[in-house]
Amino acid sequence: MYFRHLYVGVAVSLSLSYQAAVLLAKPFEDPPIILRQQTQSGASPAPAADKTSKEKEQKLPTDKITKPESLPQSALTPEQRLTYIIGVEDELQISVWREPELSTAVVVRPDGMITLPLINDVKAVGLRTEELQNILIDKLKNFVNEPQVTVIVRAIRSRKVYLMGEVGHQGTFPLNGDMTVLELLAAAGGIGPFAKADSIYILREQNGKKVRIPFHYKKAVAGKSENVTLQPGDLIVVP
Repeated sequence: MYFRHLYVGVAVSLSLSYQAAVLLAKPFEDPPIILRQQTQSGASPAPAADKTSKEKEQKLPTDKITKPESLPQSALTPEQRLTYIIGVEDELQISVWREPELSTAVVVRPDGMITLPLINDVKAVGLRTEELQNILIDKLKNFVNEPQVTVIVRAIRSRKVYLMGEVGHQGTFPLNGDMTVLELLAAAGGIGPFAKADSIYILREQNGKKVRIPFHYKKAVAGKSENVTLQPGDLIVVP
């Protein structure tokens, strides 16, 4: 029994001695090095910009630049504007500068009058556009300081001619500008196959009477006879 305990003690002692020797033989490990971020000498990191501290720039309202209103297109050529006589059913554009409430489009009534704000009824039939402008300027002086008025004929409806007989399309045709008999017949689809081309005539009012004007179709087509220029109210008959 004594030798058994002695053997165990020696074994434990040898084991402890071996472990101590291993630990002494193992080199010491260097402790981990913690790198710290350092700034350059004498310099400090710039603080982050505080966006909330900056005042937001406000855009100043810019003045609105308004383009001058373009006037409606006239149905008349520059030459016709000087001589055109306003008639019933013509559509007019009355424009008063810087007064949009007074600017309006009107149609000439059967009684020859037009109605405008403030000045009510004004006679337009039988006047040129310039003459009507002057009348409106004079009437508006009681309401507007130095009024500037423009009158434009937007649609010509008072100048009409009439076509009946052996043609493609009978009826009423607007007379916008100068138009000849051949141009009217072409616009109406031409004469029919059974039309009496040499018997065409024009009924025109002259001095309060109806006058019959013969029209020689074949000669006019060949350029050997006058191609009659139409007038408002003419009636062309194709037998």
